[in-house]
Amino acid sequence: MAKKLEITLKRSLIGRPEDQRVTVKTLGLRKVNHTVVQEDNEAMRGMVNKVSHLISVKEIEA
Repeated sequence: MAKKLEITLKRSLIGRPEDQRVTVKTLGLRKVNHTVVQEDNEAMRGMVNKVSHLISVKEIEA
């Protein structure tokens, strides 16, 4: 089965640089504690790595 990532926004975007805000929006996150499930691929891993201090990530089997 394909792996997926469950991504949750844990910290606010207030005062963050524009590139981090855009990355979080591209991941599909909107508000604090909002959770999305995304495919596990290199592009998603890169975005997750860029804003890892703002989010929490769990790998799930889907």
